[in-house]
Amino acid sequence: MLDLTYKAPEPKVIAGAKHDWELVIGMEVHAQVASKAKLFSGASTRFGAEPNSNVAFVDAAMPGMLPVINEYCVEQAVRTGLGLKAQINLKSAFDRKNYFYPDLPQGYQISQLYHPIVGEGEVLVDMEPGIARLVRIERIHIEQDAGKSIHDMDPNMSFVDLNRTGVALMEIVSRPDIRGPEEAAAYIAKLRQILRYLGTCDGNMQNGNLRADVNVSVCRPGQYEKYQATQDFSHLGTRCEIKNMNSMRFIQQAIDYEARRQIGILENGGSIDQETRLYDPDKGETRSMRSKEEAHDYRYFPDPDLLPLEIEQGWVDDIAASLPELPDAKKARFVKDFGLSEYDAGVLTAEVVSAAYFEEVAGAAGDGKLAANWVINELFGRLKKEDHDITQSPVSPAQLAGIIRLIKSDAISGKIAKDLFEIVYTEGGDPEAIVEERGMKQVTDTGAIETAVDEIIAANPEQVEKAKQNPKLAGWFVGQVMKATGGKANPKAVNELVAKKLAE
Repeated sequence: MLDLTYKAPEPKVIAGAKHDWELVIGMEVHAQVASKAKLFSGASTRFGAEPNSNVAFVDAAMPGMLPVINEYCVEQAVRTGLGLKAQINLKSAFDRKNYFYPDLPQGYQISQLYHPIVGEGEVLVDMEPGIARLVRIERIHIEQDAGKSIHDMDPNMSFVDLNRTGVALMEIVSRPDIRGPEEAAAYIAKLRQILRYLGTCDGNMQNGNLRADVNVSVCRPGQYEKYQATQDFSHLGTRCEIKNMNSMRFIQQAIDYEARRQIGILENGGSIDQETRLYDPDKGETRSMRSKEEAHDYRYFPDPDLLPLEIEQGWVDDIAASLPELPDAKKARFVKDFGLSEYDAGVLTAEVVSAAYFEEVAGAAGDGKLAANWVINELFGRLKKEDHDITQSPVSPAQLAGIIRLIKSDAISGKIAKDLFEIVYTEGGDPEAIVEERGMKQVTDTGAIETAVDEIIAANPEQVEKAKQNPKLAGWFVGQVMKATGGKANPKAVNELVAKKLAE
């Protein structure tokens, strides 16, 4: 939002057989820290390496191996907290979360339960111009990732790849402030955008670098407001957690299915069991995975191998001073400095590389609105058609700015500009040189244009009479003149001359 004045969207209401119900959603997002080394070892975090090749002795839980904190991962977590306007805790501590799984060699995960490094923050989720949801962040803690169990390589065996074991994760825990499937997807998109701007997580959901556990519950209308007034969770329904979601589309589908499942149980007189569930996208349904554990089930205790983590305020201040311009601020500046609509500014700032591309074009072309139009409609449209992103654009910012300058100087018309864009996109080259070499300059000589207009009018007396009766038909003459001049006549001059001649 531009001035932080906005209206919250209405909560999603689902009509049951007996009552109306509202959704309440909280999310735990696991974001892989953008770091070349793991949280407690120097092993590589490179994706796609040979199985079990990025594993240090400490990751494999070899006897006597002790963890050593990666300072850069801590810095990335602090940077993320600052980007989410969160409290940075100068003192935090690591705990052991104990559970058995084949891809967890130590038999525990090093995490932060009692003293996380980042406290309360917020994310403003734009739904549409003037409509936004403020989602409160409860905490961000850093922890190790587990490995990966592979069950589809052999009918009788499972395999374990420990490459991911020990990779640093930031777990970003929201309050239950999200009220519908679309809001949940928009929240993930906004969080991902901020992380990518900050450079603290690449947000690649396909590789599992950003995944979410989605807590879903339902309540009757009015109950959520009681929770907000008291912060008493007893006003809300029992939640179920849907684990490891890495697709925004599937997140929405899973929430919708799970809400309707819970409503059906409640309206039939049953109760909801707090549990962890998985979403099956092939069947479009969630299924039970295990009963939901509480903190005491994991027997948390302070990690004896790691001292409490203490950081200095001056170090935090230095990180804050190095933060880039974040999406909301950049969007507001584009609206203010370039006169863009909020929608167009939102499209251009969706990715940091797109925003940088546009700003370079606008600066070189000297016209922000025209630059936005060409970047969004012509360039983005063509790239999307070919399933490319802005980093794969064959048209550089300098080339696109050159096309726009030719339009502004009346050297070419809008139609010629589109032909020129096609040439530059497919063949490359300097736009100005192409226009000169191929004779693409538009005709601005009013004498030559007037001759063409006179010839068309003289050859079509019946059409002239119709146009005098209905001025809207003048467009036919404009089209004929443009056709006769090979599209090179200045459209403004043609329109003026046709109107003048028909009025005589």
